[in-house]
Amino acid sequence: MTEKRLVGRTLMMSGGSRGIGLAIGLAAAREGANIVLLAKTDVPDPRLPGTVHTAAAEIEAAGGQALAVVGDVRDEASVEDAVARAVERFGGIDICVNNASAIALDGTDQLPVKRFDLMTQIQLRGTYLLTRACLPHLREGAHPHILSLSPPLNLAPEWLGRHPAYTLAKYGMSLLTLGWAAEYADAGIAANCLWPQTLIATAAVQNLLGGDAAMQRARTPEIMADAAIAVLTRPAREYTGHAVLDVDVLAEAGVTDLSAYGGTGDLEYDIFVDPPR
Repeated sequence: MTEKRLVGRTLMMSGGSRGIGLAIGLAAAREGANIVLLAKTDVPDPRLPGTVHTAAAEIEAAGGQALAVVGDVRDEASVEDAVARAVERFGGIDICVNNASAIALDGTDQLPVKRFDLMTQIQLRGTYLLTRACLPHLREGAHPHILSLSPPLNLAPEWLGRHPAYTLAKYGMSLLTLGWAAEYADAGIAANCLWPQTLIATAAVQNLLGGDAAMQRARTPEIMADAAIAVLTRPAREYTGHAVLDVDVLAEAGVTDLSAYGGTGDLEYDIFVDPPR
């Protein structure tokens, strides 16, 4: 039997009701981690499957321990309450995963200010609040990791000019995370960013980025989950300050056959990822 690599460690995640976040939660639970999910999804949305409660139930059905916290990652009191409940339930926090995100790919002329505010508040403020609240516990944690689902900083004009507001929000997550890697290097807290090489088959891709045709060109969320576990099981002092693609993490871990992750058509590269020339 393969030894579980995250036994006794507690993972705190923003979002996670579905998609990549839920896949990471399930994978970490199978490795023995306790999972705490902070999300707004208290009741089902007819357009999107899953709530924070159904996600926690899936994690427990997979053999893990889960705590579902209904709250808003943009609200300081809500975040601090979620962290306190996580510590009360599991005794500490060893991993902070910044997963919650909003997406709107409109250009500047078309993007409503309220969508700009939503993206910056979730991606920037939310990432900052959750990580900041977790830090005192990460300092005491076992191989403490911060992992943000945000991209390498590709400054090619092609990407900078497509959707500046969304780019700001996602690159801001990366800048914060890489900043924490430097700020907390002496404390032994790792901070890394993880991003998919291709589209991932999630509700956001289905609803916003091309429907069924896009889903056929996407890999499954499990590729990001497996890459996340590969990062989170590295010694914190040895692996920090990276913004990496899922395929590169897996290749470094010896996984080169990606057929299990699906995509029946020509795979489509994700936002901010340059295809091979």
